[in-house]
Amino acid sequence: MSTSTLIAVIVVGALVVIALTVILAMLARRRHLRSRFGPEYERAVEEKGSRMAAERDLRAREERHDKLDIKELPPERRRHYAEEWSGVQEHFVDRPEGAVSEADALVSRLMKERGYPTEGYGGAVRDLSVEHGRTLEHYRAAHDVKERSGNGRATTEELRGAMVHYRALFEELLTDERSGGHADPR
Repeated sequence: MSTSTLIAVIVVGALVVIALTVILAMLARRRHLRSRFGPEYERAVEEKGSRMAAERDLRAREERHDKLDIKELPPERRRHYAEEWSGVQEHFVDRPEGAVSEADALVSRLMKERGYPTEGYGGAVRDLSVEHGRTLEHYRAAHDVKERSGNGRATTEELRGAMVHYRALFEELLTDERSGGHADPR
């Protein structure tokens, strides 16, 4: 085999190895994003129109989230929030629309105390998606009903469903999974 043929084989082999490495890295990154964001990954792909654009957006969310100071709540604060939630649920019987608004406000206060920026619904969704992608649909559904209830366009059954959705996110936010905390520390 001539020297030039040997060099060509080595160059082609190196290019194949580099291409495989790049492909494997992209697949690993995609697997990471799918795992971390759950259903939010596919939603982002649909919204952005391509996997590459969605993955850029999701990585940007991760970078933003990494800069946030998300903190665990001490047991007494978790207990306080759990008691507040019980009160909000009790209000549902007499004032369903008011209880849904209270639930939304309580979730927002909890997010803020944990360290999530609460400058608006869109920002909250973006920031929550990084660690709470699997319960984010609950927040979206609850928020939609809350918005419609402000105009009197939500049924009592939809309002009840919104409370269930808010509770799913509330409990997840109240529990700090990394430390083994519990949603109801009583």
